[in-house]
Amino acid sequence: MFKHILIFLFLITLISCSKDKPIYIENEKIDPYKVYKEAFSAFEKNEFFFANKKFEEAELNFLISEYAAKASLMASFSLYMINFYDEAIINLEKHIKKYPADKNIIYAEYLICLIYFEQINDEKKDIEPLMLSRKKINLFLKKYENTEYAFDLKFKKDLIENQLAAKEIYIANYYIKTQAWTAAIKRFKNVLDNYSNTEFIEEALFRLVEIHYYLGLEGEAKKYAATLGYNYNSSEWFQMSYKLLNKDYKIPKPKSKDRKKFLERFIELIK
Repeated sequence: MFKHILIFLFLITLISCSKDKPIYIENEKIDPYKVYKEAFSAFEKNEFFFANKKFEEAELNFLISEYAAKASLMASFSLYMINFYDEAIINLEKHIKKYPADKNIIYAEYLICLIYFEQINDEKKDIEPLMLSRKKINLFLKKYENTEYAFDLKFKKDLIENQLAAKEIYIANYYIKTQAWTAAIKRFKNVLDNYSNTEFIEEALFRLVEIHYYLGLEGEAKKYAATLGYNYNSSEWFQMSYKLLNKDYKIPKPKSKDRKKFLERFIELIK
């Protein structure tokens, strides 16, 4: 959906280049305005590869840097639309260096973030795209915090944080299977320290309760159980922690009126 909005904004912003063209040198061998119109027409027909070549040609022949910058940006955007991600990033980075005063520079920086985000794989695969995407988004948010694009990238950053946390959980659970307890604990603690706002925080806390209890470190187990109970007392992971520390306890179906008494009993147990 946001991609379509971005396309619409480009069309509205850049179409002015094809109208009201200012005076240019008549003896130019190539008319950049005509070339731009051809590129724009191809873009509207989803002929993005051809559009890219024409926009690049228009950029080279424009005598006004504002219009050259628009053609450059549209050339990169055309590459993005056919998933030529590496080429698009190279062109966008060149655009930023070549046209630092371009009023549409935010488009270029946003598009770079979008490209890195769209190359993210699941948490079981390479972590590098996740880290690169988060880095680019953080830089963008620092520069353009209150823009319309920042809202979209903040949402994408949350998704990245969840995937990074999922990666830690996945590795930690593997260490549990191999009984590499120290390594598993380190991974779960990393979730607590760096991804506390993700959906995986509850599982990380429970696993720390579980591991420490298994190792006979009941004091540590109760410490993490207390944190889990204090912050997430209505969760499934909280119920499982309570049962782990109280073998006679049977997990009931949740009833709101019993929640307060249940929490009090749990806190009493882990004091």
